Amino acid sequence: MTDSFKPLSEHRQAHAEGVIWDDLANVVRWTDIATSQLFAYDPATGRVTEEKLPARVCCFALTHQKGVLLLAMEKQVARYDTRDGALTVLEDIEPEIAGTRANDGRCDRGGNLVFGTLNERGPEKVASFWRYTREGKLHRLALPKAAITNSICFSPDGETMYFTDSPTAQIMACDYDAASGEVDRIRVFTELRKGMEPDGSTIDAEGFLWNAEWGASRVVRYAPDGRIDTTIELPARQPSCVTFAGPALDRMVITSAFKYMDEALVKEEPRNGAIFIGTPPRGHGLPEARYGDEVAA
Repeated sequence: MTDSFKPLSEHRQAHAEGVIWDDLANVVRWTDIATSQLFAYDPATGRVTEEKLPARVCCFALTHQKGVLLLAMEKQVARYDTRDGALTVLEDIEPEIAGTRANDGRCDRGGNLVFGTLNERGPEKVASFWRYTREGKLHRLALPKAAITNSICFSPDGETMYFTDSPTAQIMACDYDAASGEVDRIRVFTELRKGMEPDGSTIDAEGFLWNAEWGASRVVRYAPDGRIDTTIELPARQPSCVTFAGPALDRMVITSAFKYMDEALVKEEPRNGAIFIGTPPRGHGLPEARYGDEVAA
């Protein structure tokens, strides 16, 4: 384990995901998909707050209004105001396909939410990658079907999209146009060892990709050419997502999960499901892209 990374609280999550630094509210936000809860951590006070939603929140994006989030909730895109709890459903997700739900996602550099779905019924590749535009339109990206979409993030210039179908153990890349949603030159970015699955990713200011590797107890920093640059070892078997945090974006928060693990093992290894915070050995982050056009908060 990297000694600088410690659990930020006593909380343990069954399936924490989607962690983001919210620089308008100065909090770290993440979701526990298994319990339909949104969490926020205030590093200034150490306080963790939680909100219960009526459906599983699988990923979300910040907007230009403080406290307002765009959610991908199981089978719906929705607007959620954390200030008063108002929830507005905007669009259905794959209503014609039973057994899929939303999964990983984040905004591209143009302010569109890009997310994927997963197949909860088995390994068949029936899930897709989607783009909810700033104009409120949902379109499927021309990317291969998947079983479990993950690792969605964008290069600093926004012209490369990274993604994965986790069971393949490959992180892919493609050319990406934020204005149109068109993709081109789909290619393998890097391959993980057998038994590891790439989960959530983020891009740092130097264009390096940080990936939480489910089943590998680690977060890895990959250079733009796909080679391993830095590894952070963790005392949690299922790291799930990673983000930079803090006003200088020089801290890092890593979520993990204990879902699918044997109950006895969870008790034996109590840091599974912890949310870790620390200072990475190198790199600092980019401000998280926000959904939509910039407006007054």
